[in-house]
Formats: sequence, C-alpha cells, structure tokens
Amino acid sequence: MLALSTFVKLVRSSNSVCNDVHNHFQSELTVSQFGILEALYHLGPLAQKDLAAKILKSPGNITTIINNLEKNNLVQRRISTKDKRYFMIHLTKKGRSTIERIFPIHADVVLRRISVLTEAEQHTLGNLLKKLATPVRSGGI
Repeated sequence: MLALSTFVKLVRSSNSVCNDVHNHFQSELTVSQFGILEALYHLGPLAQKDLAAKILKSPGNITTIINNLEKNNLVQRRISTKDKRYFMIHLTKKGRSTIERIFPIHADVVLRRISVLTEAEQHTLGNLLKKLATPVRSGGI
C-alpha cells in the first residue's frame, strides 16, 4: 500500500508541476514542440533521432512534431554535412526568437514551483528521482 500511495503522490505532484510549467506556452506550442526548441536552443543542431531521445519520444512521433514546427517556420531540416544519411534539425530565426521569448518565463515558473523545497530538499529529491528512474531488473512484468 505504501508503494501505491507514494506512486499516486508522485504522479499528482508531477502533473501539477507540469501543468503549471507548461501552461504559459500551450496556446502557442505543444509540450513536445517546446522540448525540441529548447533542446536545439541549448545544444545546437541535432539529428532527429537524437532529438527523439532527448525529449523521450519515438522516432515516428518526432517526425510529426518536427513537420509541424517546420510548417510554422520554427525549425529547418538540413542534410548533415558529416553523414548524408541524416537530417540535422536547426532553429530558424523565428524559432530562436520564439524560444528566447518563452524560455525565461518557463525558467521562472520552474524556479517558483521548485523553490517551495529547500536546496537540501531539492538535492534529496533529485537523488531520489534519479534512483527511481533506474530500471528494476527482475523477472516481473
């Protein structure tokens, strides 16, 4: 029962924080679109498969998201100069200005939500979540 109760608290907390954090840009971008723009902004151009891994989406799903971003002139696909088999995804000027406008608001909302925890609590929670993210290897499910 303790594990189930803990799981419910984790999911409710995650949903509450995510809803607040993502609420400010949802009229303009989906959460996945924001994730792609944010990754490209901080990491530079990336291959589609690398973007999929960064935002935890399937390669098929990432294609649709990038197609929609490309239709809105926020990203551009370019053949990789290192390996012609891959497209690299680049921010356009419009994409850069969009993420530069939205990201500070996003960061502020994250800061306000997480600051209810002390620094020590944030470190503890980070370590616990990292531990929880490690797959359990068993003969179970």
